[in-house]
Amino acid sequence: MDKENKTSQSDIVESSETDVTPKLEDLARLVLDHNDQGSFTIPAEGLYPHQWLWDSCFIAIGLRHHDIERAKLEVLSLLRGQWANGMLPHVILNPNTRDDHGHKLRDINLWQSWRSPNAPDDVSTSGITQPPMVAEAVVRIGDKLKWPERRAWYKMVYPALVQYHEWLYAERDPHHEGLVLQIHPWETGLDDSTPWMYELHSHLLPLWIRFLKKSGLQQIFGWFRSDTKYVPAEERASNIEELACYSVERRFRRKNYDFDKIIDHSLFAIEDLVFNSILIRANQQLKHIAKSIREELPESLRESMAKTEKTLEELWDPYANEYFSRDFVTHRLLKESSVAALLPLYAGSISKERAEVLVRLLENEHRFGPAYPIPSAPLDSPWFSPIRYWQGPSWVNLNWLIIDGLKRYGYDDHAEALKESTLEMVGKSGGFYEYFNPLTGEGLGANNFSWTAALVVDLLRK
Repeated sequence: MDKENKTSQSDIVESSETDVTPKLEDLARLVLDHNDQGSFTIPAEGLYPHQWLWDSCFIAIGLRHHDIERAKLEVLSLLRGQWANGMLPHVILNPNTRDDHGHKLRDINLWQSWRSPNAPDDVSTSGITQPPMVAEAVVRIGDKLKWPERRAWYKMVYPALVQYHEWLYAERDPHHEGLVLQIHPWETGLDDSTPWMYELHSHLLPLWIRFLKKSGLQQIFGWFRSDTKYVPAEERASNIEELACYSVERRFRRKNYDFDKIIDHSLFAIEDLVFNSILIRANQQLKHIAKSIREELPESLRESMAKTEKTLEELWDPYANEYFSRDFVTHRLLKESSVAALLPLYAGSISKERAEVLVRLLENEHRFGPAYPIPSAPLDSPWFSPIRYWQGPSWVNLNWLIIDGLKRYGYDDHAEALKESTLEMVGKSGGFYEYFNPLTGEGLGANNFSWTAALVVDLLRK
C-alpha cells in the first residue's frame, strides 16, 4: 500500500497501541458506517467496491449489536443475487463503481453472469460461490430478536437458504459422497492458500502460463492488476497465480457457467476443508432454523447433511494427525498444511479426541502459536510468509470461527486467550486491517476492513 493511501485511510481510525476497550468498538462502528453503501457494506474502499458473500455474513454478525434492521438488510441484500438454480454468488457487482479516472470498473464484463440462464436479470454477479456462512448470520441475528420477530425473520429467509443448500449438494456433490467440491480458489474464501497454490504450481498450470513463467513475461500482467495499486505486490498472490485464476474464470464464462461442461475438464476440482467445515456448521444452523419455525427439511437434504459429517472424517490423515483438503477425482489428500486444519473445530462434528489433537496444534508455538495467532499457514511450512495474503498472515474472521469452535468443545480458556490476542493485535496495529503479521501484529492489506471491524464488535460483546 502506498504511503499516501495508507495515511488517508488511517485518518478514519486512530487508537492507541494498547487500548482494547469499548473505545475500540466505537472506532469499529465508524469503519462500518464509512463502508456502508445503504443496503450492503463494501469490505474496504477502493480495493473492494462490491458486495462479497461471506464478508457480508461476518458484517451482519457485527451489525446486529447496534442496528438489527441494518444487519437483516445486509443478509437480504445477498439473497437478491441468488441464481434460479439456488446458487448464492460470491460477489454481487456494483454497477456504479468507477476507478480513479472515472471509468466504470471492468468486473461486470469480466464475469458476464448474463451468459447463464440461471443468473438474475436485474443484478450482475460473479459465477461462483463462497463459504456458506449465511445460515450462521441468520441465526446470530435471530438471537437478538424476540420470538415473534425471530420467527418472522426465519420464515422470510428460510426458502432461499434451503434452495442454496440443495444447490450445493445437487451441483457440487455429483457422486453423492457427502463432501461438496470447489472449482476455483476464490470459492474457498482463502484465495491463494497453500494447498490450492501447491496444486496449481505442481500439476495445474496451463501450458501458456508455464511459458509466461519461464520467459518472465508474466511481469507484464502486473501492470494491469488493480489489487497492487492499493496493496504492495509482495503481500498478494503472484502474477502467475493471478493469471491462472483469471484463466479459470474466463473458461467458466466460455462455458456459460454450465457446471457439467466445466467439470469435464476443470483445472480445479477440490473438496476444500474450510468450505466443508463451514458447510457442516451451516447445515446445523439451517436445521435449527427449520425446527424453530416447524418446517421439515427435504429428506434428500437431511441425508446429504448427515453424510457430510461422516465423510469429513475421510479427510483425516492418521500419520500427520491432521485434516486436509482432497482432490475430488482421485481422493488424494492435499498434504500442504494450512489454518484449514483447525476449521473442523468450527464444524463441531468431530470427536472430542480429534478436537484435542487440533487444540495441541494451536498450542504449538512452532506451528500455529506465534505471538499473534492464528497464522494462515503454519510457521514451519515452506510456504510461510508473514505478509503474503493467505500464506501466513493472521485473519480476524478465521480466529472468530475457531474461537466459536473452541467454546463449543469446552476449551473456554483457549477461546478467551485467542479472543484477547486477536483484540490486542487489532488494537496494537492502529487500524482495522484486512490481515496481520502473526509475528509482529503489524496491520497489512486494506485498512478500515469491514469484517475486521464487525467481528471486533462481536468479540467485545462476548
